[in-house]
Amino acid sequence: MEEPGAGGANGAPGKGKAQPPAKGRELFRSQRKESEGSVDCPNLEFEYGDSDIYAAELSELYSYTEEPEFAANKKCFEEDFQTQVKDKQWSELDVAQQKAYVMRLLDGLEVVNREKRLKVARAILYLAQGVFGECDTEADVLRWSRHNNFLLYQMGTFTAFLELLNMEMANSQASGSALRKPAISLADSTELRVLLSVMYLMVEAMRVEMETDPPTWKATRDTFRTELSFPLHGEEPFALLLFTMVTKFCSGHAPHFPMKKVLLLLWKVLVFTLGGFDALQAMKVKKRQELGLPPLPEDSIQIMRSMRAASPPAYAIELVEQQQQKRGHRSRRPLMKQDSLDIYNERDPFKNDEVLVDEEEPDDIDNGIEGELDLLERDTVIQAVSAPRPPVERVSFPKGLPWAPKVRQKDIEHFLEASRNKFIGFTLGRDTDTLVGLPRPIHESVKTLKQHKYVSISEVQIRNEEELEKCPMSLGEEDVQETPCEILYRVMLYNLPQYMIALLKILLAAAPTSKAKTDSINILADVLPEEMPITVLQSMKLGIDVNRHKEIIVKSISALLLLLLKHFKLNHIYQFEYVSQHLVFANCIPLILKFFNQNIMSYITAKNSISVLDYPSCTVHELPELNAESLEVGDNNQFCWRNLFSCINLLRILNKLTKWKHSRTMMLVVFKSAPILKRALKVKQAMMQLYVLKLLKIQTKYLGRQWRKSNMKTMSAIYQKVRHRMNDDWAYGNDIDARPWDFQAEECTLRANIEAFNSRRYDKSQDSEFAPVDNCLQSVLGQPLDLPEDFHYSYELWLEREVFSQPIRWEELLRYP
Repeated sequence: MEEPGAGGANGAPGKGKAQPPAKGRELFRSQRKESEGSVDCPNLEFEYGDSDIYAAELSELYSYTEEPEFAANKKCFEEDFQTQVKDKQWSELDVAQQKAYVMRLLDGLEVVNREKRLKVARAILYLAQGVFGECDTEADVLRWSRHNNFLLYQMGTFTAFLELLNMEMANSQASGSALRKPAISLADSTELRVLLSVMYLMVEAMRVEMETDPPTWKATRDTFRTELSFPLHGEEPFALLLFTMVTKFCSGHAPHFPMKKVLLLLWKVLVFTLGGFDALQAMKVKKRQELGLPPLPEDSIQIMRSMRAASPPAYAIELVEQQQQKRGHRSRRPLMKQDSLDIYNERDPFKNDEVLVDEEEPDDIDNGIEGELDLLERDTVIQAVSAPRPPVERVSFPKGLPWAPKVRQKDIEHFLEASRNKFIGFTLGRDTDTLVGLPRPIHESVKTLKQHKYVSISEVQIRNEEELEKCPMSLGEEDVQETPCEILYRVMLYNLPQYMIALLKILLAAAPTSKAKTDSINILADVLPEEMPITVLQSMKLGIDVNRHKEIIVKSISALLLLLLKHFKLNHIYQFEYVSQHLVFANCIPLILKFFNQNIMSYITAKNSISVLDYPSCTVHELPELNAESLEVGDNNQFCWRNLFSCINLLRILNKLTKWKHSRTMMLVVFKSAPILKRALKVKQAMMQLYVLKLLKIQTKYLGRQWRKSNMKTMSAIYQKVRHRMNDDWAYGNDIDARPWDFQAEECTLRANIEAFNSRRYDKSQDSEFAPVDNCLQSVLGQPLDLPEDFHYSYELWLEREVFSQPIRWEELLRYP
């Protein structure tokens, strides 16, 4: 693998390297493997979903520096519990007794003394963590944790903790103390971390459905989802409170906020209230039915789960040797001469293998997508050129694409416009039914295009919005469904730019490629201990903890941004475009490219975890003595789930921001994203490769003929894996330089449409031009008017200064009727 930034400061590709002599190839290959990582990347058995397994998601809530606090929680609980219940354990009580004890704990939260309140909160956190002191196995801890969290919610614990969280957020003393400190540590956020931990455990326990759950839990889960989704008693939804915490942290007013816990909780609240990827698919199917659109041709996530990953990129030497071994004597046999029209008669495709392989090198010597594809291309050549040959062993590949081709209405219109101009000399606008005067093949083409025509929900929404803008009076008020997504957008609307900027600021600070800067925000406040490590082992542990902390932050931000984009797009396209545009304005595209401009295989296979310190393992097993071996024990995974999940999420966000947007596609080209994205193809995971290939496909036409010639394996991979758009010349880019793209106008038009939508639907004060006007002087003057208190005191003075002392020029009335 290449070192981070190997392509230069601007990500430009390196030059192709000369081939070493044959006798030095083994040594050369071993050196390449040592310096760049093994070429034989294993096929990653990764299943993409809303989140990782339940235990892994709980373990990521805690930093390793928080590990001593488990004992503190247990101590606070046992001290209080022994005074109330004699000679019994929590697990021995029946449900009624447990509820009675929880009620007593909640009463203890209402004391004025902060220390006493914190002890009670810690006792509740111990219950939420699964009373691990009474458990023998990790499964017992998780089982009791789920039981206790449902019980705590039923007793009103979440509402009580929400009030405490509001109090802590408004605690100016804590904020002032943190601002004055030269270095903030774990101790500055103790109360907030306890509160957020309890709330996170409750949300995660009730969000995840398991087969062993009692039937009564379903109703409790639905009630909790409704409580989080809809603002109760005229207050804001819970997600907005967490967004406010993020912006307060980034503005520098509350540097002690534990950002990792806030972001994890925000992400899980959004998954719970809005719905995960499976729920999104079901909502999409339902919405298409409501709009009278044909059903979806396929479920994208399901197809990607069944796709086979491409082999990792092969180096030039290994490709040559692999092909010589596979073909044997075939490579030296002369090919049969074909007629003069044969495109392959210029040279024998197997005459000089090294020349063919070197074609891929000018951009990146190791950036072919797979040796398998290379063989597939050559087998196609053999089939075309030398049909009389006896059958040979071929690479197996699926027949046809897994995706149904899609055609937009606009594509059919453009095709017919070009055909009419060519054959009849005039056009018929948007008419796609009249085919008079066009030859038979054009009729067949139009028929095929219409068979694969796909109308998206977004197109219908845009069309409806245009009609509402044109005829506001005749069409009347729009019937907007009050979904959790609609409510969230409405309350986020006026501060949405700040929320997006804050999230991207934190993402930049957590990216592994970011350099430490004095002016960047400090996201390590809730991981650094009060006393810094003094031994090498303690430093190693803290280093692992800091890296893990950053990875978890990247995971939560990437997941929640993707979730917001997908839900807003389904709810209304202009809500999605509003969020997208603010992400683009806040430099989200170069930020994601900066993230991928690193040794991506090293990032995905990183081992920044200490299994013995992970919850719930650390609560039931005796902790071994900290040494180099215990830091690495138990970590046998071939990749890091959260890092691969983050990479796929960021690629999906980049796809969403750039799809059908020429101005943003040009940003990918300007920032030299092609070599950066091609390096990401080394990860042998089908879903990640697909999103990389999609991003390469949309910019291929802008990269020039030489780039396409030098990257034929990548082009073949795009043909194999990415959905085909009929009559899309992505691979050719005919006259692309001559097209008058006005990129600034494109974004400005989009912005004007978004503002018109937001104004029409959410800014009710601007609809006053259609409201009836009262022209009667008596009724206007007779309306009650609230005047400020000081008006009565200054009224006489005002009369004297503004009325009596001013001369009245009656002749002015005659001059200006």
